[in-house]
Order: sequence, then C-alpha cells, then structure tokens
Amino acid sequence: VARRMETRLQWIVQKPQQWVHWAPLQGGLQAQALLSQRYPKSECFVVEATESRAQAAMQTIAKPWWNLSHWQGPKVTVGVPPQPVPMLWANMALHAAADPQALIAEWHRLIAVDGFAMFSCLGPDTLRELRAVYAQAGWPASGHEFTDMHDWGDMLVQAGFSEPVMDMERITLTFATPERLLTELRELGRNLHPQ
Repeated sequence: VARRMETRLQWIVQKPQQWVHWAPLQGGLQAQALLSQRYPKSECFVVEATESRAQAAMQTIAKPWWNLSHWQGPKVTVGVPPQPVPMLWANMALHAAADPQALIAEWHRLIAVDGFAMFSCLGPDTLRELRAVYAQAGWPASGHEFTDMHDWGDMLVQAGFSEPVMDMERITLTFATPERLLTELRELGRNLHPQ
C-alpha cells in the first residue's frame, strides 16, 4: 500500500522540505526508504504513540554515522515538529484509531497552510469474503465495519482540510491456507473483534 501511495506523489508539484512520518512501525518502515529517495534533502519527523515505539522505529530508520547513506538521506528526528510542516504521511493508521476524528484534527494541526496529508486505510470492503463465510456459518461478525472513504472525506472537511482528494483501490490478497490468513490478521497488531 505504501508503494502505491508513494507513486501518487509524482502528481504533487510541491516538494516538502519537512514532513511527518506518522506511526511508521504500523505503516511499514519500507515507506521511509521510498520517501527518503523522493525527498533526500528534506527533514523527517517520526511520530509514534510511545517513546519506545519511536525509538524502535529510529533503530530501523537511522543509519550509523559511518554509513554513506547516513549523509545522503533526509535528516530524521523523533517527535512532533516545532512548527507545521508541508506534508504528513500516515500509511494504514487511520482505521486503527480509537478516535479517528481526533487523529484527523491532530494531523490538521501539524500541517502547514497549503500543506497536505497522504494517508491510507482499510475500507468497508475489507474482509468481505471472511464476513460472508462467518454469516454463512451462522457465526457472529468476524470484525467491525470499516469507514467509507466518503465519510473520511467529510471528517477531513470538518477538521479544517480543504478540497480532500480521495482515491479508492481494491487490492485482492489470496492465501495458501486459512492458517496463513489468520497469521496475516494477527500481524495487523489489532483486535478486529466488533466489541
């Protein structure tokens, strides 16, 4: 998802000199490398939910001083930037937020005027086949319903964002065994139980 989202940056003329990478551990640290290549002279602020998560992210992101790539990529700092930045990147974070409207409002505070947020999240078609299997078996729902992109757009406008551009893509994953599917769901790091 991060790779697909990063390719969409080609259509954005603005080249941010500073940006926030929101929750990179959950969203995949591979995105950091892609964004570092796209914006090598920028400054990145890594924001995680806890200090320990931020340090874990930095251990993966930061290069040793003797590594040549340490001197070539963006400067990376842990924590919220001192002033709003032109871009906020949040891959696969919004659907996992307990209070998504509060999270969107926080993002809005971190983004400069004329800045933008690039985010991705799961939508209402997520796990539809699994929900159908559960319904057919007469079992309770396998997971909660995910928010529709039109509702995300409304929340963005309500938080103060102007002209949100929403894009939907259906990605179909197949698994060799039901056990592998369950492993994948566990690796999401969230309990999808409706309650």
